[in-house]
Formats: sequence, C-alpha cells, structure tokens
Amino acid sequence: MRANTQHKADGNAGITIIGLGPGDERMLTREAWDALCCAEEVYLRTRHHPTVEHLPTHPKVHTFDAVYEQHDTFDQVYDAIAHEIIRLGDRPAGVVYCVPGHPLVGESTVQRILEWAPASGLAVHLVSGLSFVEPALEALGIDALDGLQIADGTRLAQGHHPWINPDLPALIAQVYNRVVASGVKLALMNLYHDDHPVVIIKAAGGPSHSHHEIRLYELDWQDDLDHLTTVFVPPVAKRSSVATFQDVIARLRAPGGCPWDREQTHQTLESNLLEETYEVLAALDADDPTKLCEELGDLLLQIVLHAQIATEEETFKAVDVLQGIIAKMERRHPHVFGDAQANDSQEVLRNWEQIKRDERDDPARSLFDGIPKGLPALAQALELQRRAARVGFDWDAPEPVLAKVAEEAGEIQRAEDADARLDEFGDLLFSLVNAARWMEIDPETALRHANQRFAARFQHIEQGAAAAGRLLEDMSLAEMDVLWEQAKAGEASDAPHAPNRQKEVSDHA
Repeated sequence: MRANTQHKADGNAGITIIGLGPGDERMLTREAWDALCCAEEVYLRTRHHPTVEHLPTHPKVHTFDAVYEQHDTFDQVYDAIAHEIIRLGDRPAGVVYCVPGHPLVGESTVQRILEWAPASGLAVHLVSGLSFVEPALEALGIDALDGLQIADGTRLAQGHHPWINPDLPALIAQVYNRVVASGVKLALMNLYHDDHPVVIIKAAGGPSHSHHEIRLYELDWQDDLDHLTTVFVPPVAKRSSVATFQDVIARLRAPGGCPWDREQTHQTLESNLLEETYEVLAALDADDPTKLCEELGDLLLQIVLHAQIATEEETFKAVDVLQGIIAKMERRHPHVFGDAQANDSQEVLRNWEQIKRDERDDPARSLFDGIPKGLPALAQALELQRRAARVGFDWDAPEPVLAKVAEEAGEIQRAEDADARLDEFGDLLFSLVNAARWMEIDPETALRHANQRFAARFQHIEQGAAAAGRLLEDMSLAEMDVLWEQAKAGEASDAPHAPNRQKEVSDHA
C-alpha cells in the first residue's frame, strides 16, 4: 500500500512514521533527523534500540514497551499500538511514531496503520530509514540482486516447510530467542540438510555488530539471541530447487534445446509416465531409499515435462497445477485447515468423500467417476471397494469376507462353460481384493511380491540345472521341486527380499 503524504483536509497533521535505522546513529537519515528535531513529542514502538539514546533531546519521548506486557500475543500488541497511533494521529498536532530500521521492513504496526488510517481520513507520511538488510549485506559481502530472499523468523517458525528457494540466499530476521530459533530450525530442516551452514548476524549496522558461522542444527543452541539477531542462509552447493528444475526442462524444450525433448507430446510420454511410476513402486518394494530418491526424480521429470508442454500449448501452467492441488488439500482437510473435527482415519475418509460429492457440479454423478480406466485391474477393484465402503456399502466384519472368497472359489468349480468360468474367476479375484482391503494389504503389492518370489525360486532351479550340466527340459518335475524347496529354505535364512510392510494406494485423488 502506498503511503499517503497529503495531510487531512481539516488541517490535522496526521501520522508521521520515522525509520530509526539499524542502530548506529550515523546511519540515521538526514530527513529522519530533521523530522525528529521539528517534533515536540515522539512515540517509540520500543526504547530497546541503540539509536534511541542518540535522538535529539528536546522532544518529549513516549514508548509502547509497557503494551508488550499487557497482551498475550504479538498480534494483540501490534493491534493495540496501531489503534493508539490512529487515535493520536487524529489530534490537531498529529503524531510522530518511530520504529527501528525502515518502516516497511518487518514492522507489523506500520502495516496496520497504513491499512486503517484511510478510514479515519488520516494521511500517513513515511520517513525512510536504513533497514537491517543493507548492513547485513555489507557484513556478508553479498549483492542483494543475486536473488536475496527475506523472511520473518516468527512466521517461518510457525510453518512446517520454509517458503524459500534453496538455490538462492536468504536473510531471516527477528530470530530473537531460542524458541523462535527452534521453530526456524525445524522448518529449515525440512528443506536443508542438518549440517547446512548458516551465519548468525548480531546487531547489523550497530556499534556492537558481530557475525559467525554455525551449522543449521546448532541454531537454537545459541544463548545470545535477541531482537537484533538475523540469520543468513547461503544457497545449497548444488542446484536443487523446483524452480531450477523447471528452468532446465524449459531449456530442453526451447529452440536450440534437445531434439528428442522438443518432439515429445502428452501422448508420446504416456508410457514413460507409467514406467517411471512402476520404477518407484519397485524401489518401495525393495526398501531401497537411494533408489527411491532417484526414481522419484525420474517421476518428477515426467510431471514437469507435462507441465512444460501445457505451458507451451497455453492450456495451463505449473502454477495452476500447484494452485489446484494446494486448494484441494486444504479444502478436503477441514480438520487440519479449518474448524471441522475428525477423530480417526475412517472419519477423515468419510468427510473426504462428502466434500468430493459437494464439489461435483452434477449431483447425479457416480461415486466412481474419476477412477482411471487405465488403472491395473487389482488397483481398480480396490478403489471401487474403498469408495463404496466410505458410504457404508461394506461388510461388518472380516469373517464373511473370507467366507465370500471360499464361496466364489466353489462357484468356479460349478461353472458350466468358459464364459461362466471367466465371470466366476473375476468374482473370485474381486473377493480376494476385498479380503486384502480388510487385512490392510495392497493387492498389487502382494502380487508383485509373489511374482518376485516365484521368479527368484525359478531362477534357483535354472542355476541348479546349469550347475549339473543339464537342460530344464530334461529334468523331472520332482527334481525341479527339490531345487524349488531349496530356494524357499534359503529365503528363510537370508534377509527378506522385500519389506514386511503394506503400501497403501493413495486415497487423495
């Protein structure tokens, strides 16, 4: 919001907000000094700022330090100060309000005053001051135009992931105690490695300035943090932001880029997307974090490629993808981002399905609309059953589910022709998927594990035949069965070939 420098029509002086600079009296601007010399009284947000003791001596000085003790939250403090400045500004003499640094850098009271003053017909005149940023740049020897990011530590500490690009430097202000430092550290650790270097800057631009480097995990170990503490986070050594990755893909697709990438369309990349998805599943099944990290990157490549193609075709952009999914997650989790209550995961899923129904433009749409027709059959069966169960169409206990499996197995034996056997076998598979759902087993994962076990055991038979100098075709079933049992016995003595866990297919679709 642009500050209004015109005075109120009835002659009132309005509100003058003066920035006192970072702390060294030599950094107080000439305009600020002149305004202070002309003032009969000034109101300080806080007296705890090094420049205060060097102000002109004749103005009467008031402070709002006592307000901090009268309220439980900073928002309440800032509201109270801003309301009082608005009241004082409505006097014929107006009010002169002084804040540390620059009025528009980290000053919540100023933002409130700028928002509320027009309703009272009050003009606001800002007198700029040097902020903490410039002295911090001088101490660090860096250029702000190299992508410097500025964040409020108190806000960062309230989040779970920092809104920071790790490929660019960042200054985090107002890390004024160990509680805030702990919150900032935890948020940053969701993006940076624990031992990433950071710089603690004390009293930037003040007479007692100092700075020193520590590791991120040590941030809340410091015992001298105060209201003049800033944390500098240098960029990571190797580029790793989503924005950088998008730039890489855009360059590959741009004129002069890669001929193969430039030829791709949404349709030509379909098989790649499916293949990379299965590579991720294989890494999960192998319980291999290193491989999983690599395969997630390959899958992300497919997503960003599709987003870049859409950008070029002017159908949508990556920001639209992210805006849509962020809004969906917040809308469908009112128990996290709103006032709704959910006592367990089943209640979450029921609420989720109701929200999805409310979102549909056509109330007559089926509950099953949106299930991809290209899903593998077992996964599709599982999703059909899950959606039906969310609205109460389900068994009451696991016993009748298992009884249904046995019943369907018997139906196959009584089937009279090929068509009937096909139908009954499908029913059996569908019942097995239902049983897996009740046992919290993902049937796709279970079948992949069974496939892996079969392949490993049969390869043992092949190796045994080769060691004996025989062809598989010349071996009897009994001989092969001996080798099969040896493979099974070896599995029991070796480490598990696959993790003993269940992987749930995401319901968040």
